[in-house]
Amino acid sequence: MQTPSIITMQSLSKFYEMGDQTVRALDSINLDFRKNDYTAIMGPSGSGKSTLMNILGCLDTPTSGIYELNGQNVAKMDDDELARIRNKEIGFVFQTFNLLPRLNCLRNVELPLIYAGVTPEEREERASEALINVGLGDRIKHRPAELSGGQIQRVAIARALINKPSIILADEPTGNLDTTTSHDIMNIFGTLSEAGNTIILITHEEDIAHYTRRIIRLRDGIIESDTRQ
Repeated sequence: MQTPSIITMQSLSKFYEMGDQTVRALDSINLDFRKNDYTAIMGPSGSGKSTLMNILGCLDTPTSGIYELNGQNVAKMDDDELARIRNKEIGFVFQTFNLLPRLNCLRNVELPLIYAGVTPEEREERASEALINVGLGDRIKHRPAELSGGQIQRVAIARALINKPSIILADEPTGNLDTTTSHDIMNIFGTLSEAGNTIILITHEEDIAHYTRRIIRLRDGIIESDTRQ
């Protein structure tokens, strides 16, 4: 029996008006993501991959078409509804990490739980567990400046997981890391995928994409190929 879709996109388009020109960033995209999918999105500059990631992450809305996340039509939501969905359903991992430098690892990982109204005791317990799960149980009280790039990205992954989101979106998660550390981070994503997490990442690196089980290639706002491996 096939697992149900977490994400459904039908005839999804995003157009921008640039003077007297219309830029078709995404043009009638049809995509489906299921639980436990592990997907890389690739494409040259201007292909539409960043626009697609922003829409997937509820940071932007399509011009037309359907985007359903766990049966909810995200395309029709207002800013407040989008913010609620982002905090509940989506974990973000960025190339630039986006940690607060004055906070230690535990406090950085706790942040989404504060927005969700979780009690301090439960926040600390869940954040500690998340850091242990990414191999940073001995760095809980360290600040970002006291960590390596790979350790900082592990903190960001722990933070992305803390609300048990439906999907994890990673935007060039290895872009600022050396080769060995990049592969360590991808192995963590692989372990998370095997545990049932749905992971979608943007990358321009072929070797990184081949850690995933599905590669979607965009060009000029349309899907050039969609292959499972």
